[in-house]
Amino acid sequence: MSWESSVEYERIINRMVQDHLGGVASADLIIRSFNFAEIEELQAAARWRDAGAMLSIAARELESAGAEAIVICTNTMHRIADDVEAVIGVPLIHIADVTADEVKTYQISTVALLGTRFTMEEDFYVGRLRNRHGLNVMVPDEEDRNTVHKVIYEELVRGVINPDSKKAFLDIVSKLASQGAQGVIAGCTEIELLVTGDDVKIPYFPTARIHAEEAARFSLGINR
Repeated sequence: MSWESSVEYERIINRMVQDHLGGVASADLIIRSFNFAEIEELQAAARWRDAGAMLSIAARELESAGAEAIVICTNTMHRIADDVEAVIGVPLIHIADVTADEVKTYQISTVALLGTRFTMEEDFYVGRLRNRHGLNVMVPDEEDRNTVHKVIYEELVRGVINPDSKKAFLDIVSKLASQGAQGVIAGCTEIELLVTGDDVKIPYFPTARIHAEEAARFSLGINR
């Protein structure tokens, strides 16, 4: 939900639309951007019902404005995706589902998951990957989860790219790979601002890019 990754969504979608349609074509987008400080406050206070109400109102407004699908441009806020989906009449493109579909193309079943503490520790995301998609999901130990969460909120959402933090993330990925992870999901849309697929030795799944590309395919009416 930080603008740091939101602008990446817009860039990826527009580029894909232009590549497909040619010329000066761009995506027809209706965007609702939030003050991330307000979102972070709700997350920290576990006020998920209030957050769900806020996003549900926004989703209805987007649908009324002509949106034919809704994309929540964040992994963590998919905690309230069911609330949003319940009040709209258009598809909600779920980030965990499209990521799982991408993982399956690699014919692997065990993935590491990095993200906010909410995403790594709660069932709304890990459980969906396991129960709906049959994936075995590994998360870092508590110390490493704290590191990942801290870097996301204290650095990445503020646009800070720290080489030491990148090394810490890569060390965590290496540790999980040594424990059996066949791939790694960048389960926070800001992580791919820090770590790219070229940085890791196992398949890397950048959720913002995967999600944005699926949104573009939907809008273009093309299949994966």
